[in-house]
Order: sequence, then structure tokens, then C-alpha cells
Amino acid sequence: MSERFPFGQAIVSARLATLAKVAFATTLVLNVWIAPSVAADPFRAKEARKIGDKTEAAFNAIFQQGDYKAAEAYLQQALSSESNEPLAYAMKASLAYANQDWAALETYSKKTLEIAQKLISSDPLRGNIYTAVGHFLEGAAFVRREGTVNGAPQALTKLREVYKYLDQAEAISANDPELNLLKGYMDLMLAVNLPFANPQQAIARLEQSAGPEYLAVRGIAYGYRDLKQYNKALEYAERALKKTSNNPEVYYLKAQILREMAKKDKNPKLLQEAISNFDQALTRKAQLPADLVRQIQRERRKAAEDIAQARR
Repeated sequence: MSERFPFGQAIVSARLATLAKVAFATTLVLNVWIAPSVAADPFRAKEARKIGDKTEAAFNAIFQQGDYKAAEAYLQQALSSESNEPLAYAMKASLAYANQDWAALETYSKKTLEIAQKLISSDPLRGNIYTAVGHFLEGAAFVRREGTVNGAPQALTKLREVYKYLDQAEAISANDPELNLLKGYMDLMLAVNLPFANPQQAIARLEQSAGPEYLAVRGIAYGYRDLKQYNKALEYAERALKKTSNNPEVYYLKAQILREMAKKDKNPKLLQEAISNFDQALTRKAQLPADLVRQIQRERRKAAEDIAQARR
């Protein structure tokens, strides 16, 4: 379940998609979304940016509801009516990754970078954030195209560019919730995979400065899961569920955590609870990418096998 740095495994992990989504959409938030009548900002309660109705609706579809099919429909509209919003292209790249459409990943990664660079002159904060995201996505595309070994040097070069632009965004507004959501996810991903790294700074960034809250606490749950601190991981997964109770990906996350707790404590009751959460995630499988559905089904089968073995 853990990924390895550098960029090879870390970026081409299942969590890259989340980070990517997060990055761009960066993202992710609230309870039952309704397509807004005015352009709204899913990250900021104050000093909101005009992100665009369709882009925001796509963002909420993915990150609040885990509904990738609805998001695709909104994004098609966003690319037409909100063509200067880099978040829309970043989400398209993220969906391409989830669907293993590598040609589309390259196309929308480049477009994210192009649109973000144009945005710098009118909105330096978000322009720098999404220039970082564009470089991140291009790094992922390099690894997919060239393989982990051959693509890693280019990806690492891109990673340096990512942090250069994130630093520039931080110099503009260090407490910006969109910036801190993205940077918190990225720093935490690296911290849990690098020896001697301290993930607590990234966790504090997500806890204190990132928004929306439901996505910030979900990121912390991922981090504690990978650090094998399962009680804390479960606490934050539960907090995410309270905010996004219809999102199948959060039930999947909770199921993973419970399964690891059950294995550690040799607790069949926790295993059964894990299966219930896998099943809850699968009740909405029609709205998830096919590969993700297969992964959830595989892990559910393994949990059932663990129970059968424990009864022998």
C-alpha cells in the first residue's frame, strides 16, 4: 500500500491521481453538491476567486461525491465556457490518469501548464499554483511514457519546477487554503516515503491552513494510513465521512484502514467491518473508474479470505 520515492512510484501511484486531482482541482469538498448559479470558490470562504460554475461543479462531483461520470460531463462544458481556468484542464488530466488514457494525460498536462502560465499575469497566486500542477502532471506523463527508470530523471527535474512555483505562490499568500491543500498533500506524500522525513509539518499544514476541510482531513487519513498509525487514520477518515457521506472513495479508505487494523490486532470483527465498508463503496461503483472498482473488489475478496482463514 505504500509507494516509493522518487517520482517513479510516488507519482505513478494510486495516490498520484488523488494528489493530482487535489492539486488541480485541488480540491475537494462539502456534502451534497448542487450546481451553483454563480461562480463559486470551493477553497476560500474569503477573497474568493471566480473559478467557474462548471469547473466547480466538476470539482464537487469528483471530490465530494466521488462521481467521475458526472464530472466528465461538467468538464466538457467547462472546457468550452471556462477555457481560461487551469483547474478544469488539471481535472481532465486527472481523469485521464484514472482511466489510463495516457495520450489524454499528456494533452491535458500540457494544457494545464499553458493556461496556468497565462494566468500568472492576472492572478499570480493561482497562476503559480497551477503552473506547479502542470509540471507535476507532465512529470507523471514522463514516467508513464518512458517507464520508471528512464522517466525518473525528467520527472525529478519537473519536481524541482513544482516546488519552485509552489514557493512563489507561498511568497504571495502563505495561508491560502488552495495552496496549502496541494502542498500539504504533496509534502505528506513525500514525507511518508522518504527515510528520516518528518510528516508532522505536512499534517499540521493540512490541519491548520488547507481547505476545504473535508479534503484536508482525508489527506491526513491517507498519511496516517501509510505511516501505519491506524487509529489516527481511522479518526480522520471518520471526519472526512461526516463531511462527504456519499463519497464511495472515503468508504474505501475507511475499509483499507480497518483491514490493516484487523490484521495487526488479529480481530475478525474489524475485518467484517472492513468488508461492510468495501461493500458500501461498491454500492456506487457505477460512478467510479473501472480500474478503481476492480481494485476495491480485489481488496474486498482478500478481506473475506482473511476471515475464512481465521475461522479454520
